[in-house]
Order: sequence, then structure tokens, then C-alpha cells
Amino acid sequence: MNNLLNRITVNPEQCGGRPCVRNMRIRVSDVLDLFIAGLSKEQILEELPDLESADLEACLKYARIRIDHPVLAV
Repeated sequence: MNNLLNRITVNPEQCGGRPCVRNMRIRVSDVLDLFIAGLSKEQILEELPDLESADLEACLKYARIRIDHPVLAV
């Protein structure tokens, strides 16, 4: 899984510091928005030809990790 997450980069000088795919100006949120819009993996790869299948998987795993945090009830 770490190999996949190495595909996600954060650079404060690029895209406002938002997570991107392999130092490109394609944000993780852009990929997630395309999935949310109903595009298939194949359609996203056609729409963004610089991406690889593993990049899409990395975006999904990154998002899952970012939202998986404990919630403490007070």
C-alpha cells in the first residue's frame, strides 16, 4: 500500500498544497470528483491520459485513509 501512496504528493508550491498525483497538477479531489460524477475507471483514464490505473487506486486509498480517524464522544 505504501507504494501506491507514494503516487500522492503534496507540494505547498503546487495546487495550493492540495494532494496531487505524482507531482502533476491533477489533484486527488479532481479524480474523486470524476468518480462521483459516475465515470468509470476506463473513462477517467481516457479523460486524463497522463494517469495510470494505479494512480486511481492510490487516490481512493488516500481518501479512505484521510477519513478513517477516530471520533471521540464527549
